[in-house]
Amino acid sequence: MAEHYYTQEPTSKHEEHAFTLECAGRALRFETDAGVFSKLRLDPGTALLLKALPESFSGRALDLGCGWGPVGCCMAARWQHARIALCDVNERAAGLARENLRRNNLSGEVSCGDGLDAVEGAFDLIAVNPPIRAGKAVIYRLFAQSAQRLTAGGNLYVVMRRAQGAESAEKELKTLFSKVETVERGGGYRVFRAEK
Repeated sequence: MAEHYYTQEPTSKHEEHAFTLECAGRALRFETDAGVFSKLRLDPGTALLLKALPESFSGRALDLGCGWGPVGCCMAARWQHARIALCDVNERAAGLARENLRRNNLSGEVSCGDGLDAVEGAFDLIAVNPPIRAGKAVIYRLFAQSAQRLTAGGNLYVVMRRAQGAESAEKELKTLFSKVETVERGGGYRVFRAEK
């Protein structure tokens, strides 16, 4: 069976890559590897998601499905008074995220596991670029778990391509959250902010 970026224990041959991203006035250094999502660069959906997140935030935030950690690391760089958690089902991705936090001298707690089962407690903000290839059942379960684990008034930020189900995802979010709005769009992507 072919491996995907949401494979729990990738066995693909290592192919390390390194690059920098500008965030919060800093050049953050990242290393990536084969067997993880968007190993060669920051994908456009994640870039739009980062643009949509608030400039300031204090509270507890989660990078759900963190991959090699661009969102969680940028959260930690931008929001110095927030408590940042990152999680991914992919063990290689979680390890890279942990190392990328360390490499950039950033604080955050990385967990490996399936969805919000990997982390404990409540969150004031959750950000996710959902694993489209895993299918709607998986994505909608992440939405439902997020709705359960957000604090009152907390927000879920979701980026999706219109061609990959953004409209149906918006309808699903509206069954779970009191308010859903599009806060960014571009390149065929939309970022939804769903408020509990």
